[in-house]
Amino acid sequence: MSAQRACGVSELEQDTPLRVELDGVAISIVKDSDDIIHAIGDRCTHGDISLSEGFVEGKTLECWAHGSAFSLETGRPLNLPAYEPVPVFVVQIDGDDVLIDPTVTKEV
Repeated sequence: MSAQRACGVSELEQDTPLRVELDGVAISIVKDSDDIIHAIGDRCTHGDISLSEGFVEGKTLECWAHGSAFSLETGRPLNLPAYEPVPVFVVQIDGDDVLIDPTVTKEV
């Protein structure tokens, strides 16, 4: 499979997660305060909650339900109760398009 359009760069608000679904894979896309765009799995590994409803602080996305924060760069949880990482996807930018291949995750 190849990368497909997930959203437009212009659709992203800084530090505000956007949930998209590509080929049945829920992904949370975040433009951080440094204008870097990240894409991580949208489901918290602790409580199966949408991370896109959570809070961005720096390079982390915190689950609103139980407070586990995940690194936007590695997908690793930074605190309990989550202890399993979420996948991190490769992001490509083509003009205003944010492209993601939901079958390819970053090696971290």
